[in-house]
Amino acid sequence: MSDWKSFENRVAVGRAVRLRREIDDFEARWPAPTPSEESIPIFSWTQLERQLVDLAATETQADMARHLVSASRKLARFKPSEMVLREILCLTWVLLDENFRPEAGEGPADSS
Repeated sequence: MSDWKSFENRVAVGRAVRLRREIDDFEARWPAPTPSEESIPIFSWTQLERQLVDLAATETQADMARHLVSASRKLARFKPSEMVLREILCLTWVLLDENFRPEAGEGPADSS
């Protein structure tokens, strides 16, 4: 049993290290803005999800929006706000792409 717990701990640490590396790389490329820069209006995760579902090109993509927003939300508190913004823009691009068709068997239930 302790071997399994040790393995789980290594996996969690590995994920945290990869996330930290992604954040460091992002911040190196995109330094923090100066405090005097104007910010965008605040909106909630529910509002974001609602708008992405409404804008989605297909019903499948609308269903994906809920899962993608949930996944982004889980890690957002650890990331710089501009990195979260970039992720939201990428989600939007996928959800608005009428030619994007997930293959059968791909979906939120199948992702790890």
